[in-house]
Amino acid sequence: MSDTHIYILSGLGVDRRVFDKINFGGLNVIHLEWIPPISTESISCYAQRLSTKITTKCPVLIGLSFGGMVAMEIAKIIDVKQVILLASAKDDNELPKLYKLIGTLRIHKFIPASVLKSHHILSNYFFGISLKEDKMMLKQILQETDAKFLSWAINQIVKWKNKTIPNDLVHIHGSKDRIIPIRNVIPTFIIQRAGHFMTVTHAKEIESLIQKILHKDLNH
Repeated sequence: MSDTHIYILSGLGVDRRVFDKINFGGLNVIHLEWIPPISTESISCYAQRLSTKITTKCPVLIGLSFGGMVAMEIAKIIDVKQVILLASAKDDNELPKLYKLIGTLRIHKFIPASVLKSHHILSNYFFGISLKEDKMMLKQILQETDAKFLSWAINQIVKWKNKTIPNDLVHIHGSKDRIIPIRNVIPTFIIQRAGHFMTVTHAKEIESLIQKILHKDLNH
């Protein structure tokens, strides 16, 4: 087995449960837990602090959604073997223009965290889920999300500026993603009919892809 370590960064307010259905086949996988943000810090400063939790040289980073954006920032700070993005964005041009407008007009500052944490039919629509168990998982995750972290992270998303792309980057995206629509994205692999919750709804397809990518890369 390779001694390369794989660090996983989950999505905004999302924990490792969304990776429960993915089997990493005995690889050295570490779930990088979110640390509390300092209210005024930028995503790059946050990534700098979070990167100190990575204790091995040249790791592989797997970033889901907001976790992918943080992974992109960490890759500017430390040497990484590879970055794998899931339902995320490589640069700010891959995010919807609406998000930039919201950031410019500071609309997000007027939306209470309680509203963002609430689960309803629109949540299911935007995350692309229909099964009852998936809806229950999303509801629980939203309820347990730290409100301060949520508000801070949304502020970072709408203000994110990035043009630096690591050499060895793989981007996996769902064709039906409604939070980061594929029309904005140039992915390496497309998961057909998958939405933003694809690590849960299309776990086996993603597992197969990640296994091939990692084993191919780790054997070189």
